[in-house]
Amino acid sequence: MLQTALPPMNDDRASEALALAEAALDAAVGDGVTEVEALVMAEDSALTRFANSEIHQNVAETNVVINLRVVVGKRVGVASSGRTDAEGLRRLAENATAIARVTEELEDWGGLPSPEDGDGSVGELAAGFSQATASATPEFRAEAARAVIAAADDAGVVAYGSFATGTESTAVANSKGIRAAGTRTVSQLITVSMGPDGGSGYAEAAAVDATTIDALAIGREASGKARATANAVGLEPGDYPVVLEEYAVTDLLDMLGYLGFSALAVQEERSFYEPGRRIGSDLVTIVDDGHDPAGLPMAFDYEGVAKRRVDLVDRGICRGIVYDAQTAARDGVTSTGHGLPAPNPWGPFPINMLMAPGTARRDDLIAGLDRGLLVTRFHYTNPVHPKLAIVTGMTRDGTFLVEGGRIVGPVRNLRYTQSYLDALAGTVAVARDRKTLKGFLGGVVVPAVRIEGWTFTGATEH
Repeated sequence: MLQTALPPMNDDRASEALALAEAALDAAVGDGVTEVEALVMAEDSALTRFANSEIHQNVAETNVVINLRVVVGKRVGVASSGRTDAEGLRRLAENATAIARVTEELEDWGGLPSPEDGDGSVGELAAGFSQATASATPEFRAEAARAVIAAADDAGVVAYGSFATGTESTAVANSKGIRAAGTRTVSQLITVSMGPDGGSGYAEAAAVDATTIDALAIGREASGKARATANAVGLEPGDYPVVLEEYAVTDLLDMLGYLGFSALAVQEERSFYEPGRRIGSDLVTIVDDGHDPAGLPMAFDYEGVAKRRVDLVDRGICRGIVYDAQTAARDGVTSTGHGLPAPNPWGPFPINMLMAPGTARRDDLIAGLDRGLLVTRFHYTNPVHPKLAIVTGMTRDGTFLVEGGRIVGPVRNLRYTQSYLDALAGTVAVARDRKTLKGFLGGVVVPAVRIEGWTFTGATEH
């Protein structure tokens, strides 16, 4: 019997989410309906913000979204709701079914995934959950903010940023027998420090266990950059060898995942991917692995399919792409567990990417530059040519001129237009240490790298 409402998410969040998914599934049974999928995404999140070196906001949110996908023959309709009572689920089912009946047929509709695709019933990963993060208090986050602010005070700069902690419970149930439920925790500390002479510095960290984030170290990193970038000078645009810190490498991986490693991009012939094609140096190996504890693990995707490790680039060679159920059906293969909530414009996406470490120390990366640039991070990045993975953007929060293997001073931010494939091919050194960070849609684990050439096309005035 359908409950009038489910209780709030508690320590058994995954079970509660699955019960709600089952109830939504039951509500969607009707004439002509051939397949149904219920996706429940429940979140308990909290955020502490600071600005001008003072904590100014603490917020918490509990939210539940039910995404219902109804299939009528080859017509697919999707509707979402935040209501968990019987009437809300009934209306949700009506809306999704009505949408399905009036949409155009998807001629190559491959059907929802089955338990064979998802390896049966899927649960959570122990490595993806931390009780310390789930029970993090405002006082805990405030202590981390104070540590960042103290580092900024010591450097004579001002700190801005946020510390987020939370749990994400996901459950999927479909009419073919898929049942998957799990709860994971995610935390992220971000800070930007601003100096009195125009300097700015950035640092961040993400983790399953919020207690492993070293807030003082993050604060010192950002405030040190803010001091070091004061009174930056202009530099002529041109081609320069670069050392990209981990924050910049994150953009590299995100863009490559978006432009090339999605099966939808390949099927639509807008991807650079070709199996066996060399796109990087021997130092470049990139995988997507939702089970690796170094990142932000996920046991299954938003279609309830168990996540599989996919080797994307092996020592510079293209090896694989990621699939959801629909793109897998088109190619006659099995989903790799990379489906996003339907509908979405991206198709499957690698949201647990890891780049293999190298052997170089951070100082060795810089020491290898005769004359080049050290780049902290990029922003305003946008693709220009997907097939060539050409991207345009700007540097931000710490760009430095390096001469004779030593940092000689800060330079003003530069605009660039660069093929990220050429960047991979030009990778000549990779750091042995890596950072866990938040990417476009998920987590990434990345080292710093040295690249033999990067094309900067313009300079900023300030």
